[in-house]
Amino acid sequence: MVYKEQKFDEGGPDDFDPARPYADPVAMLEQREYIVREKLIAIEMAKVLRERVQQCYRREGVNHYQKCRQHVKNYLSSIRNVGWGKDAKPDYEV
Repeated sequence: MVYKEQKFDEGGPDDFDPARPYADPVAMLEQREYIVREKLIAIEMAKVLRERVQQCYRREGVNHYQKCRQHVKNYLSSIRNVGWGKDAKPDYEV
């Protein structure tokens, strides 16, 4: 059995019109799948960054404020406006 590599489009559909989303139902569904895929990628990236913060905190102990600052900044910037809720998260300054 030969494995064939499956390639995905990096962007949304080219023929989707946001002004008239229901004009082309196939493009609308492709756009919806694209948005869901991007949200799932962002959620998984936030999980990875959260694990890095936890590991740094455990490794550094009392010096975690200075040594883990960049990990925490990356994590906080990744969780802004990520998730399935309709309410947008406020921008926190770090």
